Order: sequence, then C-alpha cells, then structure tokens
Amino acid sequence: MSRSLEDGERAAATGPAPEIACDESGSDGENLTGGNTDVFAHASVSLPGPVAAAAVAEIRDRIRSPAEEYKATHLLREKHRAVLEWLLAPDGPIHGRARVHLMEKSFFVVDRAVGLLLDDPAAAVTLFRAGRRTFGEEGWRAFLGAANRLLRVRHDGDPVAAFYGTVDALRRDSPRSDAAEVLERLAATRPRAVSYRAGFLAGPPLVPVLNPLLPAIVRTAALWSADGRPVRLVHDRQNMLTPDRIAWIEQTARRTGAGLVGLRLVVAREDARVQVADFLAGIARKIASDELNGRGDPALTLLLRPYVDPASVWGDVRSGALLAAPVSG
Repeated sequence: MSRSLEDGERAAATGPAPEIACDESGSDGENLTGGNTDVFAHASVSLPGPVAAAAVAEIRDRIRSPAEEYKATHLLREKHRAVLEWLLAPDGPIHGRARVHLMEKSFFVVDRAVGLLLDDPAAAVTLFRAGRRTFGEEGWRAFLGAANRLLRVRHDGDPVAAFYGTVDALRRDSPRSDAAEVLERLAATRPRAVSYRAGFLAGPPLVPVLNPLLPAIVRTAALWSADGRPVRLVHDRQNMLTPDRIAWIEQTARRTGAGLVGLRLVVAREDARVQVADFLAGIARKIASDELNGRGDPALTLLLRPYVDPASVWGDVRSGALLAAPVSG
C-alpha cells in the first residue's frame, strides 16, 4: 500500500466519527415471498475514500469491461472468478473492513407474522423449520403468501380472511406436529390481525413491518459502534430513506445503544466506498442464495463467512455453514 493510502487510513482512524459506507442488494419492497430474490443483503465498509477508489480501479483494471458502472454481476461471472476471490480473500482490500447483514426473506416474513400475532420468536423458528415438511411445498407456499399479504401495507381483497382461511385449511389437512401446533395458536389471533390492519386506516406506517432495509441499517450502526466509538453512515440513495425514516433510524439506533451520529445519502457512482459496499452486497446475496438452495460453492461460502453478521435473520438450518450462528430473529 502506498504512503498516501496509509496516511489516509491513519487519518480516518483518529477522526471523531468514522464514516461507514453502505448499500443493499435484493430489495423487492414488501413483496418478500413472490419477488425476484430470496435473500436481502445489506453491506457496509469502513474504508477511506482513496483506498476504496484504489480497489474499484483495481477491479476495473482486472475485469476490463466497457461498462461505465460496475456491479456485483461483473465479479460473479465465472470468467472473473479470480477477481472475486481476490476481493474477498484474507489478504484482499476489504478483509476486516467490511460486514454484511443477511435476511432470508421467507423467514423474515414468518418471524414478523408470528412476532406480531404471538410474540413468540421460538414459535417462528419452529414453524419455519418444519412448515414445508409438514404442510407440503404447495401448502407452505400458500401460508407464506398469505402471511406476506396480511402484513404488507398495500393489499387487494381481505388479507385477514385470506390468512385465516389458509391457516384453517392447513390445520384441517395436516397431521399433529409442532408446526401444526403453532397454527392452532395462530388461529386464535384474528382480533390482533384485525387491529393491525385497522391501524392502516389512519395512513401507512412510517416503518412498514415487512421492510428489511430500515432494521438492517440500525443493525449496521450497532455492528460498527460495538467498540464504543460512534459512527456516521453514508448510504446509497433509496426512495425508502425519507427524512422522517432517517430520523427514525437515528433515534432507534441511539435508543438501542448503537453509537450513530448521523446518516447521509449519496449517489453510489460518485462515492467509491459505496460502490465497494454495493459489490459486497450483491456478491453476498448471490452466495447466500446459492447456499440456501443447495447449490452453494464451498470455496466462496468460506470466503464470505468472515464478513457475515452473526445476527443475520436466517432460519434455514441447511445454510448454517454461512453463519457463525444459524438462527437469529
């Protein structure tokens, strides 16, 4: 590393509040069970601007694509495997300086639905892990879709009736099991669901229950300020990140003990640090999705694991190799 880059890193380390650059991959709004992706990833990097710019320049030099803006898809192409491994490697430019918070979307839906209706995180894990086996693929997909429609702000028809109709049908057709017992408990919660939906009559909530971005940003602040030193977040522009929601993020982070002194938005292509976070988010989402679906690449999973937040929201035991702790809600 050049003397100027070393000086830049020392300056960042001694400043009052280091800036952590963030970006996400896999956002489908509130459509978590019928969207294009099954994993949401929120990546963050602690890199001085010159170090990040040097990493982006090195990637461009190695890949040599004519594209004006590089994305994770460039690094994920098989012909660029060596560049991907270089980026994630222990001696690479981001090792020890980057983290990624993962959310398995279907588990996030179950966790939020059971949390709202039963306030029992353990029941969410039980239902998620046994649901497909107990109710069959078609029945399980029907439950996930009904739960997603119940929780999302925008809806068609009567999502409460649809959800409890699905719960009742699965209860009738399923053998006794731990998962079926959770459905028995859910069947008695209709008044709570009606109250939840009635709350939308006053207008959409500031923080939608099913939006994964806002809690991921709060968690990112907690990760980087765990040593007691406050941080400032720099994030790619998102329509979801309105001034009121940024205020909510800052207040929630502080209330939960995270040292967040502020959050500002930038245009990703104008900030090399956010570009690096964008690379990591897209790469992590793809590796995690492959692992989730039984087509994981052991070498890439091993390279990614040091970056993964152990408090990621992940329910599938098949993917325990990706996380230090398989489940966290």
